[in-house]
Amino acid sequence: MSSGIQMIIGLIIGICLLVFLITKTRVHVFLGVIICAVTIGVIGGMDQMTLVNSITKGFGNSLSSIGIIIGFGVMLGKLLEVSGATEVMANTFIKLFGHKKEEYALATSGFVTSLSIFCTSGFIILAPLVKGLSKKTGKSVVSLGIALAGGLLMSHTLVPPAAGPIGVAGILNVNIGKFMLFGTIIAIPILCAIIPYAKYLGKKIYQLPNDTEDGWVRPEQEQNISLNETKDNNIEANKNLPSPFMAFAPILIPILLILLNTVLKSLKVKNTIIMSLSNFTGAPIIALAIGLLIAIIGLTSQFTKEETLDAMEEGLKASGKLLLLVGGGGALGMIIQNSGVGTFIATNIAKTSIPPILLPFLISCLLRLVQGSGSVAMMTSASVTAPMIPLLHVDPVFAALAACVGSMIFSYFNDSYFWVINESIGINNVKEQMKVWSVTSTIACFVGLIALLILNFFFG
Repeated sequence: MSSGIQMIIGLIIGICLLVFLITKTRVHVFLGVIICAVTIGVIGGMDQMTLVNSITKGFGNSLSSIGIIIGFGVMLGKLLEVSGATEVMANTFIKLFGHKKEEYALATSGFVTSLSIFCTSGFIILAPLVKGLSKKTGKSVVSLGIALAGGLLMSHTLVPPAAGPIGVAGILNVNIGKFMLFGTIIAIPILCAIIPYAKYLGKKIYQLPNDTEDGWVRPEQEQNISLNETKDNNIEANKNLPSPFMAFAPILIPILLILLNTVLKSLKVKNTIIMSLSNFTGAPIIALAIGLLIAIIGLTSQFTKEETLDAMEEGLKASGKLLLLVGGGGALGMIIQNSGVGTFIATNIAKTSIPPILLPFLISCLLRLVQGSGSVAMMTSASVTAPMIPLLHVDPVFAALAACVGSMIFSYFNDSYFWVINESIGINNVKEQMKVWSVTSTIACFVGLIALLILNFFFG
C-alpha cells in the first residue's frame, strides 16, 4: 500500500470515528477531536513524536492567534450586554434598515468588518449585537447569526485587502482592483442565497437569548414583537441606557483602528512614526484591548467595581469550552497538514484533465475539507496552480477567485469559525451545528462557483 493511500484511509477512518464519538457516545467533543487527530496520524504512518508535537503545535498556533481575542471579546460582549449597549445598537440598526431587515443589516456590517479583520475575530466582536437584536425583535438568534457570519465570510474570502485573498492575489500576480470588483460581485448572489436560508433555518431552530440568565430558550412559536410595544416595555430601562456613540464606540473604534492600519499599509505611508503607531494600535489584540478599556470606562459608570469585574469574569467562564474547541480544531488541522495527505490529494488533482477554471477550485475544496483552514486552502491551491496558469489559458483573476470560492466548502469540526459561530449563538446539537454553518458554507461555495463561471464566460 502506498503512503498516499494509507494517509487517505487514515483520514476517512479518523473523521468517521469523530462523527461517531460526538453523536453516539458520551465522549466530549474536544476529546473526540483529539482522538480523531491521533487516529489519522497513527493510521497515516506519522512518527509518534511528530504526531504529539503536531497536536501541541496545532493547538498552540490556533490559540496564539485567536485566544486573547476570544478572552477580550467575551468580556467586551458581557459589558455591552449588561450596560444595555446591545439594546441601543439594536434600536439603531432597526431605524437604519427598517423592521424585518435585520439580517441584511448584519450581513452588510459583517462584510465591511471583515475587510480588515479575520472573520472569526469579527464574529466574536459583533456577537453581542446578534444577541441584542434577537432580544429586541424576537427573531431567532440562528437567522441573525448566520446572516452576520455570511457577511463576514464573503469579504474574508473574496475581497482584498482581507489576508487570504491578498495572499492569493500576490501568488498569482493578479490585478487587485479587478480582483476586488469581481470578488464583490460574486459575494452579492451568495448573500442573496444565504439570507433566505438563514430566515428558513431560524424558523426551524427558533432560539432566543434567555432574559433571566446567561443562556438560551426555545419558545414553541415565534414571538412577533412590535417596535411600539418593545419601546413601551423599555421606557424605564431607557433612562439608564448609554448614548448611541458610547454604545458603538467599543466595537467601532477597534475596527476603525484595524482598517486604518490596513489602508496606511496599502498606501505605503513613509512616515515611520505614523506607521509604527498604526501597526501597534491596528494589531487586533491591541485594538480590541482599547475597545475593552473604552467599554469599562464609558459603559460601567452606574456599576460598582465588583459588579464590573463580576460581569467580565462571567463572560470569561463561558469562553473555556470555546478555547478548547478552537485549539482542538487547530490540532486536527495540523495533523492532517503534517501527514501530507493534503499535498498528496492536491498533486494528484493537478495531474487530471479537468476544465482549467475548476482546477484551483477543486484543489481548494479538497484542501479545505481535509485541513479546515480556508486561508491555507486558497493560498495552497494558488501555489499549486500558479506555474500552470500560463498554459491553462485562464484569466489569473478568475483562477484566483476559483481558489477563494473553493475554500468555503462545508466548514465543519476542523474549522475554528464553525465552533465560534455555533458556540456564540448557543447551538450544541451536532446536527443543528452542521445545518447552521456546514450547510450555509456549502451553499456559499456552490452559488459562488455558479457566479464565477458566469463571469468567466463573459469576461474571462
